[in-house]
Amino acid sequence: MAVTYSDLTLYRRLLAQARPYWPHLGLLFALGLLTTPIALLAPLPLKIVVDTVLGTRSLPGPLDGWFPAIAQSPGAGLALAIGLLLAVTLVSLLQGLANSWLRAYVGEQIVLGFRARLLDQGQRLSLSYHDSKGTADSSYRLQHDALALRYLAVDGVIPFVSAAVSVAAMLWVTARLDWSLALVALTVSPALFLLSRAYRRRLRSQSRTVKKLESSALAVVQEILGALRVVKAFGQERRETERFVARSREGVIARLRLALIEGRFGLWVGLTTALGTAAVLYIGVRHVRDGALTLGELLMVMSYLAQLYNPLVTISRKAAGLQSYLASAERAFSLLDEAPDVPERSDARRLERAAGAVELRHVSFSYDAGRPVLHDVSFEIVPGARVAIVGATGSGKTTLVSLLNRCYDPVAGAVLLDGVDARAYRVADLRRQFAIVLQHPLLFSTSIAENIAYGRPGASHRDIEAAAASAGAHDFIVRLPRGYDTHAGELGQKLSGGERQRIALARAFLRDAPVLILDEPTSSVDLKTEAVILEALERLMRDRTVFLITHRPSTWTMCDLWLQLERGRVIHREAPAVGAASGATGHDTRDRER
Repeated sequence: MAVTYSDLTLYRRLLAQARPYWPHLGLLFALGLLTTPIALLAPLPLKIVVDTVLGTRSLPGPLDGWFPAIAQSPGAGLALAIGLLLAVTLVSLLQGLANSWLRAYVGEQIVLGFRARLLDQGQRLSLSYHDSKGTADSSYRLQHDALALRYLAVDGVIPFVSAAVSVAAMLWVTARLDWSLALVALTVSPALFLLSRAYRRRLRSQSRTVKKLESSALAVVQEILGALRVVKAFGQERRETERFVARSREGVIARLRLALIEGRFGLWVGLTTALGTAAVLYIGVRHVRDGALTLGELLMVMSYLAQLYNPLVTISRKAAGLQSYLASAERAFSLLDEAPDVPERSDARRLERAAGAVELRHVSFSYDAGRPVLHDVSFEIVPGARVAIVGATGSGKTTLVSLLNRCYDPVAGAVLLDGVDARAYRVADLRRQFAIVLQHPLLFSTSIAENIAYGRPGASHRDIEAAAASAGAHDFIVRLPRGYDTHAGELGQKLSGGERQRIALARAFLRDAPVLILDEPTSSVDLKTEAVILEALERLMRDRTVFLITHRPSTWTMCDLWLQLERGRVIHREAPAVGAASGATGHDTRDRER
């Protein structure tokens, strides 16, 4: 069920997120308030021209005392009006320039900080969350929904408050000229407030729908581009494009509905302010005819009225239009509030380096209630043992090893490392005890050296080269155009499968963890490359506890113990028949299956 927040809650959290930039926001607010005196001065040159230069009136307000001779000289009065016009325009332009730059700076900084929090949270959430939601949903919240904070903080709250101040100032000045016109002008405010309240909920609901559908379309794009080799191999480009268009069309329809709601709201706001303007114009003309107002004063009133209604319209439209941004902020904050499925205890224990003893006690696991994967699995492995985990596809092999370093937590039972429940350790310390080599090794779009040092940032170049040599990768790396500085490309696509696997092995060598997890490390390479990898694996497994998922007989003989899984249960345990590698032979390795 989607989490919903009140507007007040979202604004409170927004202010907390923007706390480091409160001084900048204060300056931005002050610049926004400067628009009020600029707006009040803007019609003054026109009044001077109409009433003083073309008419016989004295200069308005304190100007008459400052420039007493101006009223006697039309040319001087015109020069004053032009000079005042240019000065107000210059100040307005400078204010706009400073306002635009500061808005951009503060907005970008707030968004960057918030995106960093979202990414950090996304990495803390367990694989179960991303398995169920999909990575595209989190990507959309990080890239698109996070932008809402900039609009709310910079383009929402500050203009909203500035508009309210402008309304008060315009009403005060208009009332000084003609209080009855100010009262008539103000009568539209309740109608605008009611319109905003009526449309706010519909806009928020429709905005949520739009965001959800846009996220769904992004998921299709990520899926297509991630499987592009398969798409091309089967010639399904047109079909995938049609699938994307079909999914995106739902979003188009939702956005059109949102635009229609916004359009209706704008229509009613425009009609309301037009009626207010017409009423003021009608009464103002009558007051001019009666001598209660001069023509210049009426022109000032009408100018102020436009500037009075603009903030009122801004307040009304932002109160309703901000619902789209509030819907985005709601989605982003809901990701931050998502509780990790793999929480860390407040009193979690530190762990420097484990001995490598692993035990599973009556462990069961399921991804959802109707799909159990592991059933009451129990066994104990002593430090330095090499365990081959075999079984048919879908028997739970990969899930089992994923429980060891808490990628998931069991729904029942416990996983122990050195006799201590893995949940009692600090998560970061626990995961430092494991090095993993996957069937399809994942490399990052950085240099080969950085990929090897991924598990030990800051490692020296000598250590990186030594790890690559131990993995049988040094020779092919130095033949690359830039050697260790060569970029691996996205997911390592610039390298062959065997090369990627050897770099993954080098990464595990450099990690130097006491427990090693190998998930089909030779399944996707040729026999020649397999021989190189097996030789490297023999060196890597030395003096480590090893869990090896494999189907290849060539790797079975490297292990001291076989655990065979079938439908999530350990159904058989035995030592290999031939050629057990030098591992933990003779150790007390026991199967505790019940």
